[in-house]
Amino acid sequence: MSLIPALATGVDIVTVRPGRPLSGSVRVDGSKNAALPLLAAAASLRCGVHLSGVPASADVQLMLGLLQRCGYRIAHPVTAPGDAIVLPGGGTAEVPELADAARIRASYYLVAPLLAACGQAHLPWPGGCQIGDRGMDVHFKVYEAFGDTVLLDDNGYRVRAGMGRDPVVLTLPFRSRGASIAAVLRAVVSGRSLKIGNPNLSPETTGVLAALRTAGWAAHANEQQITLDPPSGDPPGTVSWRVPGDKIEAGTLACTIAATGGEGRIEGINGPDLKTFADLLDWLGIPVTLAPDALTVHRTGEPSGRPLRAIASLAPDGLDADFEPALIALALGLPGTHLFADSINPGRHGNLLPQLALLGARIDELSPTQCRLTGPQRLTGAPVKATDIRTGSSLLAAALTACGTSTVTGLDQLRRGHADLPAKLRMLGADISEVPR
Repeated sequence: MSLIPALATGVDIVTVRPGRPLSGSVRVDGSKNAALPLLAAAASLRCGVHLSGVPASADVQLMLGLLQRCGYRIAHPVTAPGDAIVLPGGGTAEVPELADAARIRASYYLVAPLLAACGQAHLPWPGGCQIGDRGMDVHFKVYEAFGDTVLLDDNGYRVRAGMGRDPVVLTLPFRSRGASIAAVLRAVVSGRSLKIGNPNLSPETTGVLAALRTAGWAAHANEQQITLDPPSGDPPGTVSWRVPGDKIEAGTLACTIAATGGEGRIEGINGPDLKTFADLLDWLGIPVTLAPDALTVHRTGEPSGRPLRAIASLAPDGLDADFEPALIALALGLPGTHLFADSINPGRHGNLLPQLALLGARIDELSPTQCRLTGPQRLTGAPVKATDIRTGSSLLAAALTACGTSTVTGLDQLRRGHADLPAKLRMLGADISEVPR
């Protein structure tokens, strides 16, 4: 059963008109970036997992279908449409062909569930948003540390499970979120102890560790290492996890509210996940209140005029790269010269900046990963296209501050990460009209 709203799937174009400042309250969906590894972790365990807060975004729905094809049973409680129960399959499955896994950028999370079900994984190269190569070399080093065999070809890669039982110790060359979670999931499948040096400590990584603790795993993390040890007893029958609220959706909504000069409350978040982002808004003179479960944007007085430096980072407490596009849309209306950098997704600016330029934005591309702009700028409505998830959300924010009507196409990309972001903006008073196919 799909959770994607029927109305949202029939719309590929919206018209956006500027209007009054946004205001009101809205609740974010569960996080796509958190849900994908949690679903893979659930499949890697040998017990049932009941997940609540599962978002209806297209990537997550595809992941649920792919897990079913890997031999796992997925149930959706009738009384809780946002929940999913992941159960082990009835026996060893044949290795499935999962060519459409290429539609998910984080398809590499399927390796561990496939190894658990089939003893080997055969996957296409990651696809999803075209924002730069998704390097897999670090992932392959992880699997080799577990004694697995990795085979590559033009179409994808194969991983065959090794038979080792000894503890695994490895140090990552950089704080890769994907590789950190891949190592954790591989340890769960093999039932082995693990130490990861130089780990990623994003909320998505620590969220997987917290979930595994409920299944009896001993998991500890600090800036130097992650340690993971298997349960001493039998696995529990069923555990319950919750997908956290989407911090990136919350940040996009906050930037859009602030860009229109409005005020509003965004609920359903985990407050600490947005501290770095909220500090940047405060630096810009945008008053916000960050609570454990909500972010409130207050009506702006005078912008600070201070320059914003939004530098994406994998370091602990660094700025998540997915916040950057919405911050660019916000900065276009603020005084000062603002610098942005995203070396994690080196193709993102190549998607975003040309589309913003169609609205009249003047942004200097200093390098493929750095850009600079001076605000405030006057934008004009125009036809634009969501070429990836974050470009789409940034364009909606920018179009709501432009003079005149904009049309935004490519909403199939936007729905990969947000089930219906335009509807949430309409709840805050945005003038966004759907154009049915």
